[in-house]
Amino acid sequence: MSIFDPLKRVERLKKARPGREADAELENRIPPGQYETKKFPVLTYGDTQHIKPEEWKMHIFGLVENPLTLSWQELLALPAVSIRRDIHCVTRWSMLDSHWEGVLFSELVKKVRPAPEARFVMQHSYGGYTTNLPLEDLLTEDVIIAYQYEGKPLDPDHGGPVRMVAPQLYFWKSAKWLKGLEFMAEDRPGFWEQYGYHMHGDPWSEERFG
Repeated sequence: MSIFDPLKRVERLKKARPGREADAELENRIPPGQYETKKFPVLTYGDTQHIKPEEWKMHIFGLVENPLTLSWQELLALPAVSIRRDIHCVTRWSMLDSHWEGVLFSELVKKVRPAPEARFVMQHSYGGYTTNLPLEDLLTEDVIIAYQYEGKPLDPDHGGPVRMVAPQLYFWKSAKWLKGLEFMAEDRPGFWEQYGYHMHGDPWSEERFG
């Protein structure tokens, strides 16, 4: 069995170019260097995690007044929202009009009450994956903790039972199999950021690499 090498993957991606030309009619929706796909590719660091909803928990901790652990039933009891957004992967595909259902990140913020000095959030996943985001980016109406995709429960390949969806940034910033949100005063790199991915990840500015 071959050993996964993150550094080699990053180097290959730096040299890659879109596999097909972008549609000129979609130039206002597809960022530079991207192409549209109709299918939802499965890209994962490490093994796909299989967590039963009834066993899933998410811990919200760090610089918050009210640390919280949510169970599956407690998550479902929160106000649900539905969004339809375009998503963009750093590997250069974009998928338009993806439909998600879940809970607004800002709804969780109301419950935990971040400290004034909290400016960043580290996402922690089952399986050990991490990725960092500015708190400001997470507080938009687009960002949800998702448990449904296209009207069905989110399957494990795409991060089920629960994942982050932050569609304004490259999709590596939307952690699959989400199990923790850590509020921080200072930014620090997550998994891919340690290997050269950008600390922010805006697709319209092509913030692929640091």
